[in-house]
Amino acid sequence: MAVAVGKMLHLMVPGMEGAAKTPFHLPAHLPPASRSYYRSIEAYAKRIRATRDVEEIVALLDEALRETRSVHGADAARIAEERVRAAQAEIETLKAELRRAVSLTNTDPLTAVANRRGLDEAYAREAARSDRHGNALCAALIDVDDFKTINDTRGHAAGDAALVHLSRVMGESLRPNDVLARVGGEEFLILLPDTAQQAAFQTISRLQSSMAAQPVEHAGILFGISFTASVALRAYGESRENLMERLDQALYRAKHSGKNRVLFAVP
Repeated sequence: MAVAVGKMLHLMVPGMEGAAKTPFHLPAHLPPASRSYYRSIEAYAKRIRATRDVEEIVALLDEALRETRSVHGADAARIAEERVRAAQAEIETLKAELRRAVSLTNTDPLTAVANRRGLDEAYAREAARSDRHGNALCAALIDVDDFKTINDTRGHAAGDAALVHLSRVMGESLRPNDVLARVGGEEFLILLPDTAQQAAFQTISRLQSSMAAQPVEHAGILFGISFTASVALRAYGESRENLMERLDQALYRAKHSGKNRVLFAVP
């Protein structure tokens, strides 16, 4: 973070090498517009150094970018135009780097779907939207059947291939606004916004059919996998922890009553 701030200040403020760690001194003989610009940039730097929240940093960089564009349009002759343009380009680069970092921390490296952190953010967003607008929000907990047997008989590489395959098939079948996350070794959770309970049940059943029709290919060998799932309609104001508890209980019942099936969670 300090490096990013230092880079931004070095581009925006002449003679400010190491500005992220040193007191701010305005260059001499600056016109009023330039002095105001430099003070504004230093204020942004201080705010950035004071936070560890990446999204807040990106928002601050957006503000700083708007500031440089405003200066560029109003007083480009007094504040070196090439420096302002360089600052804009650098801010855009920093934003892209930060967003890539956020994406990596929210994504499961094996399957490229959301991990628990990504799910936490998605659940908070979709739950708030559901409560605000009164739209249905369903969730499904999925557990691959006999996954230990796959690992034991075919090897862990085959198990990994099965998880990647399942993630790909489900991802291709779900809507763009649905959220697929890996929450355990062979467990996945799907958030289905604007979806009633019966429609959610049908969606998961279709996913089971898709898996049955598309076997896993690994090391030149095809083998089939299936999964058992539970489905729940989220109650108004319900926390993710409580929803997961209901889904866990329903999944446990489904596993012990026969695999490759879907059960509703108890309200």
